[in-house]
Amino acid sequence: MTKKIKVTLIKSTNKCTQSQKLNVLGLGLRKIGTTRDVPNTPAVRGMIKKVIHLLQISE
Repeated sequence: MTKKIKVTLIKSTNKCTQSQKLNVLGLGLRKIGTTRDVPNTPAVRGMIKKVIHLLQISE
C-alpha cells in the first residue's frame, strides 16, 4: 500500500502559467481551500514540486 500525501490549495492560480494551472487541476484541486489525498509517487511529487508555492503539504 502506498503512502498518501495531503495537499491543500492555499493560493490562487490566477497569475500562473497554463502548465501550472493544469498541474493543480491534475492534483484534483479546484478552489482555494480544497484538500486531496494523493498517492506518494514520483509523478505526483513532480507535479507538487512545480506548484509548491501554491500548496500546503502534509503527510
